[in-house]
Amino acid sequence: MMARHLRHLLPLLCLAAVVTAGHGSFDLLADLNHPYAGSSFSRHEVFRRAARASKDRAAMLTARLAHVLGKGGDISAADVLLAPLSDQGHSLTVGIGTPPQPHTLILDTGSDLIWTQCKLFRHTVRQREPLYDPGKSSSFDILPCSSRLCQQGQFSFKNCSKNRCLYDDVYGSAEADGFLASETFTFGVHSKVSLSLGFGCGALSAGSLVGASGIMGLSPGTLSLISQLSIPRFSYCLTPFDERKTSRLLFGAMADLQKYKTTGPIQTTSILRNPVETAYYYVPLVGLSLGTKRLEVPASSLAINPDGSGGTIVDSGSTIASLVETAFKAVKKAVLETVKLPVVNGTVEDYELCFALPRGVAMDAVKMPPLLLHFDGGAEMVLPRDNYFQEPRAGLMCLAVAKAPNGFGVSIIGNVQQQNMHVLFDVRNQKFSFAPTQCDMI
Repeated sequence: MMARHLRHLLPLLCLAAVVTAGHGSFDLLADLNHPYAGSSFSRHEVFRRAARASKDRAAMLTARLAHVLGKGGDISAADVLLAPLSDQGHSLTVGIGTPPQPHTLILDTGSDLIWTQCKLFRHTVRQREPLYDPGKSSSFDILPCSSRLCQQGQFSFKNCSKNRCLYDDVYGSAEADGFLASETFTFGVHSKVSLSLGFGCGALSAGSLVGASGIMGLSPGTLSLISQLSIPRFSYCLTPFDERKTSRLLFGAMADLQKYKTTGPIQTTSILRNPVETAYYYVPLVGLSLGTKRLEVPASSLAINPDGSGGTIVDSGSTIASLVETAFKAVKKAVLETVKLPVVNGTVEDYELCFALPRGVAMDAVKMPPLLLHFDGGAEMVLPRDNYFQEPRAGLMCLAVAKAPNGFGVSIIGNVQQQNMHVLFDVRNQKFSFAPTQCDMI
């Protein structure tokens, strides 16, 4: 069984193209696995599953923010569904341990911790990969409660048991808990680099990881890969979601938009600091347009509030966008005025607005003006039709933008909006840049 598994993962590992490390740098160019690569789901089913997972994730982020602000009670008791974490997140295959055990980790710009399900725990949720086995690694070491990572971790460390640093993170109605450890992570194959990282060795209590085994946190938080390695900048370029092609992930010197051919100008805005919540990359979205028509959306409705609520994040773990009610209503109104097709009555799966296509006509034949996201400083992200509409069923054309949950929810720029867009997070200088790009050509 293990031999078959390793043969299956070898092509994925070989996709990592360039890795260098030295003098404090970590420069990486690697391929990201598509969430549905190799699956038997139809193109329509892929859209529906991803939209459903995005809705659940938006609810989870809202519940988590309410908890951080002290206004939502015990988040672990929140009635929030947990979609399979691998239903929408692109992933990276790395080696964990000495010798390396290949494991697929979902990239998440909204998660702090790096973690994987671990063989030391009995009750783990379903995944196709074998569990990581610390007993087969000579470099595994449990972190004591006095360790820097344990002391500085920004999410709920419950307590210490036998001088082991225990953690507890929440994903909707499920928990990912275990203990912090240090281990050697190996990136790349042709040019390998091995680095020691703090990570979570534990189990997820509900849901499913399917083709993955854990999370690679890329948030600004203390325990993320970005913070532990002091990576100054990173970028990714996601291919269209329905094509299921591999995408690119770049760190350090490799993350430079000017090095790669773009199909439009490189634009830059700021990364904002939330006074309370540090787990997400906030950007100053100040308005939206459909084509040449500026929508009636007050910039204040998209801004971070003094108590830490609100704001707009760029999220690698969501597929479709989520907008606060004021912005969503404005987009919906403008779309209804523009699309001259019958509106489908009632809710269609997890889409809030769908149109019936003429018999025998696909969405590709419907012309739509671009949806523009306006940022402070003048930067504009221009989204073509396929970056804000999907066809989740033959004969249906649905808006890939949802209304954010009520309460403390943030607006979310998801993966569909980012497809064929090379986006760069300059963590050191707190800048967010983007440029339209044919991502399968990088």
